[in-house]
Amino acid sequence: MHTVALAVTDGMLHFELAAACEIFGSSPPGLEDRWYELSLCGAGPVAAGRFQVRPDHGWDQLARADTVIVPAPADVDLAPPGELVDAVRAAYDAGARVASLCTGAFVLAAAGLLDGRRATTHWAHTDALAARYPNVAVDPDVLYIDNGQVLTSAGKAAAIDLCLHLVRLDHGSVVANTAARRLVVPPHRSGGQAQFISTPMPAQTDHPLAHLLPWVIDRLDESLTVEDLARQANMSSRNLGRHFRSVTGTTPLQWLLTQRIRRAQELLETTDDNVDRIASAIGLGTATTLRRHFNRTVGVPPDTYRRTFRRGGHRPVH
Repeated sequence: MHTVALAVTDGMLHFELAAACEIFGSSPPGLEDRWYELSLCGAGPVAAGRFQVRPDHGWDQLARADTVIVPAPADVDLAPPGELVDAVRAAYDAGARVASLCTGAFVLAAAGLLDGRRATTHWAHTDALAARYPNVAVDPDVLYIDNGQVLTSAGKAAAIDLCLHLVRLDHGSVVANTAARRLVVPPHRSGGQAQFISTPMPAQTDHPLAHLLPWVIDRLDESLTVEDLARQANMSSRNLGRHFRSVTGTTPLQWLLTQRIRRAQELLETTDDNVDRIASAIGLGTATTLRRHFNRTVGVPPDTYRRTFRRGGHRPVH
């Protein structure tokens, strides 16, 4: 069972801590035996906002974990505890995957794990992170950054994005999407970088496209046009576009392409079909067309995506 250790400190922000506990501590139905073994590691009882947290183990336990999550300290002007910094560095040296949520990036930077790497944190603190650690390439415009063994996220809801990304790396897109639906959050929010993530169906069921979207999903292998969708929805193309903007935040054709890429991701993860067959199955016709759209949307070619998620390994560094 994959072990996840949360490094807890006094003065943490409780949102990021709670998000990580909920995602890694509660398995989707049927995955109880394959889910994560979660532990909280700290020097003693700590305060997270108005809540008291009692760790299960000391910081030395971080070096025994497969994944270490560093939640967000509220006051970035205070240097992180030296014992915590040493424990995070020791965990990295032992081979753990280390991820920070929000201002947890300051702990990773203090441990030297971000030197020479791109990293992010809450937009309100990116300037401070860059000024304090000039060897870190701070990017303020992304939700999270995956450098393989080291990952950082922006603030608040972006912490959920990163946690779901880790679930996707470990268990695949279907499980990650299931976990997201349980939280009533989308598996993907578009950011400033290509991510191994897909745009979901809207969570609401009472919108004007509630019957159309499942109809489209069942026909991704067909050559659908905006006129086809409008006809099925019994509305004009202009009215259809207006509803798509309202419900999905994008155009009908862009949404359709995103769903096709999402289906391609699932087929790459769960079948041995070649790229030509997958392109036909999702309505993109040829392998060349699929590779072009997949690379532009996801950030890597389909074959690279398959190798990454078939072995459950880390995302390659760009």
